[in-house]
Amino acid sequence: MKCTIRKLANRNGNPGCENQKTAAMNSLLLDACPECDLLLKPAAPAIGEKAHCPRCGFMLQRPRKHSIEQTFALSIAGLILIIPANLMPLVGIKILSNLQDGTLWSGVVALMNENMWLVAILVFLSSMLFPLLNIILALLISAHLYLGRPHRKLALWMRLLQQLDEWSMLEVYMLGIIVACVKLSSIAEVKFGFGLYAFVALLVISAMLSSNLDRYSFWQHIDRLIKRGAA
Repeated sequence: MKCTIRKLANRNGNPGCENQKTAAMNSLLLDACPECDLLLKPAAPAIGEKAHCPRCGFMLQRPRKHSIEQTFALSIAGLILIIPANLMPLVGIKILSNLQDGTLWSGVVALMNENMWLVAILVFLSSMLFPLLNIILALLISAHLYLGRPHRKLALWMRLLQQLDEWSMLEVYMLGIIVACVKLSSIAEVKFGFGLYAFVALLVISAMLSSNLDRYSFWQHIDRLIKRGAA
């Protein structure tokens, strides 16, 4: 109210009043808990510490050292491993001197041949397409942040990465492979292919990638790059 009266009294305007309003608005900036929507002051935990919501206990921030560099390196490793994991044999079954190899793609084709289209599409998306897109998006984002190059789609890529992270289910498919190997070992000779080792390594890399990606720090860097690109 005082600022408004002063501005009306002075036709030329009062820059000091505008600065006070800007400072007041910045002091009211709050973060919302993603779990319970509680409005909180922005936390600033040190590296290695955690910031939790005081109401629901949700972990808000967990700063990680060299998160961008580690995400960049892990995404490159994952992109290399995903090729043999998808194309090379996972498990070989030997029955009466006949050896038959199985890959991820052959499993999807077998489900289609059995007219199990919905299951085949689900397996293809969760074990092949979504993990590939997840790694590619992590590589694109971390590469731009590491090199300091702004891009107009960085925020869109980050939102897509956060959505796809929940749909990448390599560990579920790995459990299916283990169960199948245990059941088949009693009736046939099971041999592990190089694709299985690549798939296990890809599973470890994906878990490390998800764990080392500091989303809060990434969003801060993206915001700075977008502002720098717009300037």
